[in-house]
Amino acid sequence: MTVQPSVVQNSGQVLPAGHEPANLGDILERVLDRGIVIAGDIRVSLLDIELLTLKLRLVIASVDTARQIGIDWWEHDPWLSSRARPPVEPGPRDPEQVEAERRPRVARRAARREEWDEFDG
Repeated sequence: MTVQPSVVQNSGQVLPAGHEPANLGDILERVLDRGIVIAGDIRVSLLDIELLTLKLRLVIASVDTARQIGIDWWEHDPWLSSRARPPVEPGPRDPEQVEAERRPRVARRAARREEWDEFDG
């Protein structure tokens, strides 16, 4: 019959049996696996008049955990993901084609401007 000790001594610390000290890596892994939310408000007031309010919301989680809770904005942000950027057209465009595409837009704007002039006048 084996008897489990009631305390474990590790680097000068006495802990209950079954509990091992958590190092920074274990804590970080647990936080990223489960996620953590930090929320707070900062209010700046002068003579009971609120001048500024900052609402802070911070979510710390792994990419997989964030996706599980529905957060994936980095995949759709064109500054952060090449998949969110529109494809770049190869080579320079033909100036005549650019002008031909521009003419109908200019004509529509001119027509709208004339309608407003008639309405105002």
